[in-house]
Amino acid sequence: MKKASLAFLERLMNTPSPSGFEQPVQRIVRDEAAKLADEVRTDLHGNVIAVKNPSGTPRVMLAGHCDQIGFIVSYINDEGFLYFRKIGGIDPTACVSQRVVIQGKQGPVAGVIGRKAIHMQEPDDRTKAPKLDALWIDIGAKDKEDAQKLVRLGDPGVFVQSFQLLQNGRAASMAFDNKMAVWIIAEAMRLASQSSHKAGVFGVSTVQEEIGSIGAHASAFSIEPDVAIVVDVGHATDHPGVEKTKAGDYALDKGPILSRGANVNPRAFEMLVAAAEQEGVPYQTDAIGGRSATDADPIQYSRAGVAVGLIHVPLRYMHTPCEIISLSDMEHTARLLAAFVRRLEPGVSFVPE
Repeated sequence: MKKASLAFLERLMNTPSPSGFEQPVQRIVRDEAAKLADEVRTDLHGNVIAVKNPSGTPRVMLAGHCDQIGFIVSYINDEGFLYFRKIGGIDPTACVSQRVVIQGKQGPVAGVIGRKAIHMQEPDDRTKAPKLDALWIDIGAKDKEDAQKLVRLGDPGVFVQSFQLLQNGRAASMAFDNKMAVWIIAEAMRLASQSSHKAGVFGVSTVQEEIGSIGAHASAFSIEPDVAIVVDVGHATDHPGVEKTKAGDYALDKGPILSRGANVNPRAFEMLVAAAEQEGVPYQTDAIGGRSATDADPIQYSRAGVAVGLIHVPLRYMHTPCEIISLSDMEHTARLLAAFVRRLEPGVSFVPE
């Protein structure tokens, strides 16, 4: 991965974007999009839409959500400790002793998740997973009044684990789910623009996926795409403790996972497969029996319906502060998207026949 591209990815990963409060990371997205798109706009919900060849046909939407799981401050006690509710699918076990940052009214506020030390716990409690309401955030405040100088009820926050390169072209971060997709779409638009293409391309950094794909629903309605390719993370199963007969066999470094199922247009899937094979992009295949629980769901039924393709990038330890991904899988996914865009011709039909 080139140095500039890696720097953009690191900025994305290290910028907090709890669902519903994505503005800081979207500012970074807008700055990057301005370098490669004919026009960039932000809608009422906060979706950033970068457009290349706006009058082209067919209209293809490339969607990846920029929001991450987090928490929201719900109570401050007299001693200045903060209690919180989850934003998205937080695992309480992964919260214990984590460092956090809260988007306070005067700027970022650092803190840690507190829990009673093991020495003070009852024997039975030591064998149980903690409940979220038994945890709190300690920002070092002296009391409630001191805490309220920096934090208000409703302030959001995230766990803090900065972007870190690992061995063999892999990396760890707090929010590859799903800010890595924003990088992939930007890179795909850059690659596609290196040669002519007839399609109108609408790259979208969607918001609020973790709480119901609200941004995808709104942006798809606005764009009216003929086809949309959604990029999200998928569970890598190449680590201990996974029963592959139930979870499937998906590994890092083996390329993106192309999904098949009721949520996926069969023609879009076959076109992605053809593009991957012609470009020499490795890929894996996933079977989804119903709804995908991604942005693909609301986009599929937007207006009179949209042909949707779905790509998952393998990820270890999803919805924890230490997710791991393969950078080569990300690059391969961007190449695949660019190849898909270049192959789109006016009049192409996605009607299943």
